[in-house]
Amino acid sequence: MSLVVNLRHLEAQNIRLEGKVPAAELGIDTLDEVIQVSRPLEHDLEVQKLEDGLLVQGRLRLDLDCQCVRCLKPFQYPLELDPWTCHLPLQGEDCVVPVNDCVDLTPYVREDILLEVPRHPLCDPECRGLPGVSVGKPRNSSNTGKTGMDKSAWAELNKLKL
Repeated sequence: MSLVVNLRHLEAQNIRLEGKVPAAELGIDTLDEVIQVSRPLEHDLEVQKLEDGLLVQGRLRLDLDCQCVRCLKPFQYPLELDPWTCHLPLQGEDCVVPVNDCVDLTPYVREDILLEVPRHPLCDPECRGLPGVSVGKPRNSSNTGKTGMDKSAWAELNKLKL
């Protein structure tokens, strides 16, 4: 089911949009190897026409296929926007441009979903990472990282002839 609303139908009564939208129709590209959108978007929305715009309210749910950034384990991340509200002006500078008396809600849904996608998905907040891999400073390090070549930055700046 698409996320297109006919403005003529809204003149008589509010419209309810309920169903699933395939991931391909959403056009979501996360540009991230650890997050994939391959499952359909579930939606339950009510659209009403106001005097100067459209008000869309309801619920959006999308299960993301993720890979934990610490342990690389695959898992599903349930992304849910409940309640979700969007106001689309029909007049003015940022107005929606209807095509054949229809308004496509997909770009607005896509934008809000992308804002909610996790930056660094974790399978569990307490995930310890890959087994056998230590993270942090090495233990028993006798070398402090300084060599004979390292000098004070101020000494180098004092050599400048300005």
